[in-house]
Parts: sequence; structure tokens; C-alpha cells
Amino acid sequence: MRLILAATVALLLAVPLAPAVQPPDPPVAGPEKDRVKMDEKTKAAVDRALRWLRDQQAGDGSWGGHERVAMTAFTLLAFMSNGHVPNQGVYGLEVSRGVRYLLACADEGSGYIRGPGGGNMYAHGMATLALTQVFGMTGDPEVKKVLKKAIDLIIRSQNHEGGWRYEPAPTGADISVTIMQVMALRGAKDSGLHVPDRTINEAVKYINRCFDRTRGGYKYQPYSAGAGYARTAAGVCVLHLSGEYDADDIKKAVAYLETMREDRTHFWYGHYYAAHALNQIGGDVWESYYERMKRYLLSSQKADGQWYDTRYEANYGPIYHTSIGVLILSVPTHYLPIYQK
Repeated sequence: MRLILAATVALLLAVPLAPAVQPPDPPVAGPEKDRVKMDEKTKAAVDRALRWLRDQQAGDGSWGGHERVAMTAFTLLAFMSNGHVPNQGVYGLEVSRGVRYLLACADEGSGYIRGPGGGNMYAHGMATLALTQVFGMTGDPEVKKVLKKAIDLIIRSQNHEGGWRYEPAPTGADISVTIMQVMALRGAKDSGLHVPDRTINEAVKYINRCFDRTRGGYKYQPYSAGAGYARTAAGVCVLHLSGEYDADDIKKAVAYLETMREDRTHFWYGHYYAAHALNQIGGDVWESYYERMKRYLLSSQKADGQWYDTRYEANYGPIYHTSIGVLILSVPTHYLPIYQK
């Protein structure tokens, strides 16, 4: 732990104290993207949330409690989804410090990204995804160095079924951890890093084996019983991003999402994926979903800017809820490379 903390401090001291500047303009959107935009009330809600998140950052640059790697990754994505990247944007310094924390948590030998309290492959995948977006937006060579090892760990941990489980070893597999690794691999490939096609193709085959043809959704594992909203949203999101899917299966899965609408057990996790999945689908489905979630989020935001609805995933805390709330509302900005159409 002392080595990790020492590395963190050293890296934080190396961050240039660049003056805060406004974030760059978002990518130019075509007519299909223009159907859903952030109105002034939504922008104000996101600004309040980002200010609250800024104030929750720990001295070492992290966010969250015992799951700091994953929470820091989610929070960084929330800031970057509004154009705040290391040393650019109003929160550029906070983002830079958060990135340095993730870099310091990476094991130099294996590439495994985990915090002082430990970690798992879900958190590693989430951190890797966040770093792919940093690299894609900045081209930082230091981020690239860590990313290459993190991606190599994911590749060599894929099991014989094509999936991943919680340990960095080719043992079991489930759709949740697998999808997180595919998101990271997709982000890495989009940013110019080498990812074997076979790795993604085998992962897609595993995800497709989790499809429940009776209900139209995705199951936790191929031999599990019953589909779920969160797993289905995640499946649609990653398969659409991969470009390798059965169009009829996706239509059935989207119909399942519209029928189910949410999963109270995995509410925020489900909507994190649903927002991006349905944005990729576009049209009336996306427009209706965004308006519904906007109404919920604008009406439930607390005065200080945070979201924390104790009815849903209360044990993960307000940083998790708030980061995902920002990510949902900010999809129309299209700042994050992986979610651009």
C-alpha cells in the first residue's frame, strides 16, 4: 500500500497546474443526433452535480470509499462527458488528479488496476475504459503506457467460453464482467491501440449465448434462468458498439427494455447502459427514454447537486448515483469517443 500511495503522491505532484479553460466544442452532430438536446434546466442540473462531485474528491485524487477505482472511473467519465479533460475545462485539474490516481493504481508488472483495498476485473475494466477515453481525447503517452498493459491483462484473462469473471485469470465468465471488458477493449481499439479481432469476436459469441430467446432479453450466464433489464441494456449497448450482432435479437431486446423499463435491484447500473444503448438505436425509442429519465432526474436531484435515491442501489452511495445521473443526462453532448455514433 505504501508503494501505491507514494506513487500516487509523486504523480499528483507532477500534474501541471494549468489555468482552467472552457471545454472544447462538442463534436458536430448530424440530424439524427439533433433530435435530443440538453435544455437549460438539464445543463444547470448537470453543472450542480459536477460541482458536488468536485467537492467529494479525496486528497489522493480518487472518489468513493472502498471501491475507489471503479467510483473514480465513473466520476471521470461524468466529467469527460461534459468536455472536461485533464487540464482542460473548468474541472480539468480535478480530472487530471483523478487520472493520475488510476495510473498510480496500476501494477507495473501485470497491468492490473486496483486500489489499496483490492479490486476485481469489473473495476479494472471500468478504469481501463475511462483511461481509453482519456487517451482518445488527449493522446497522453503516459496513459498509453498504462493502457497497453491493462488491455493485455484483459486479453490474456479471457476464458475458453469467450468471457471474463471477477478474477484476472481465464476461469469463469458472466455477462456483466464480460461486457465491461468488451467496452474497455472497444474503447482501446477506437483510440488506436491494438486489440485482436478474435478477442472481441469470441466475447460477442459468449454474449450472444446469453440471449434469452423466449423473453428477448439477456441472462447473467448462458445456463442461467431468466433475462434482466440491466443485463439486456448492457448487452444491447456493447453489441451495438461492436457492430457484430443479430438485428432481430437486438429488436427483441429493445422491445424487452421498453416493456420492463427498469430494474430496481440494479437501477443505476441498468440505466448507465440503457442510456447509451438506446442512444445508439436512436429514433422515438431514444427520445422517449431520454425524456422519461430527464423528468425523473430533474425532479429527484437534491439541492446540493447530488443524486441519492435510497430505493435503488443505496449501498453504492451518492457518488455512484450522481456520476451515472450526469452520464445519462449528458449523452446528447457526444463528447465521449466511445458513445459517438
